[in-house]
Amino acid sequence: QLVESGGGLVEAGGSLRLSCEASDPIFNSRVVAWFRQAPGKEQEFVSAITWSGNSIHNSAFVKGRFTISRDNAKNTVYLQMTNLKPEDTAVYRCAANAESYKQMIPTRGAEYFYWGQGTQVTVSS
Repeated sequence: QLVESGGGLVEAGGSLRLSCEASDPIFNSRVVAWFRQAPGKEQEFVSAITWSGNSIHNSAFVKGRFTISRDNAKNTVYLQMTNLKPEDTAVYRCAANAESYKQMIPTRGAEYFYWGQGTQVTVSS
């Protein structure tokens, strides 16, 4: 089980840190990704990190504004978001793949098996 937290309402230019906490340490061996879905739009890949944290992949729109990290001692993956824009408004969900110790990072939602319920991020202009 994955549980997200940290969403909320913030003004443009502000920051939020999202957390994705896993109930089982097995997720420490998995790729964990963040996706988002804005109203009326399709879900899109945001960022992902391998089990070791040695490899990260970001979508182009992140542009250095978001940083993904993980603390396996806490079974938690973080998404630090800075310089937020109104277009970042969306429900953010974390996801984990089904195989352990993969070095490649999938970017399609269909390649992730475990999903959290999501946390709402709203950026006001």
